[in-house]
Amino acid sequence: MTTINPNKKMCTLINVFTAEPSKQKELFDSLVQASEKLMSKMEGYISAKIHLGNDGKTVTNYAQLASQEHYQKVLKLPEIMEHLKTSAALAINFKPVTYTTIWTDGE
Repeated sequence: MTTINPNKKMCTLINVFTAEPSKQKELFDSLVQASEKLMSKMEGYISAKIHLGNDGKTVTNYAQLASQEHYQKVLKLPEIMEHLKTSAALAINFKPVTYTTIWTDGE
């Protein structure tokens, strides 16, 4: 389950993809499948949320891992690299950024 707690240090990945409208849903489905079949099995995995943008072209992946080190290890796995290539091929561009410091207000 996704937890946003400024007192709990973890690695949050926010990866924003832009796709042609005709590829948006395919990219979304690819990210969901990879999250269910690959990422959820990885050491340090906490959660993932995939968002399909109402603009018809954006897909955002919000994922949490136990640490930045876990994220770096995942990036070295061949099956993850294959998934990343597939996602990149469906996107016009993408920007993955990891975060460890957050602030939150409200529930």
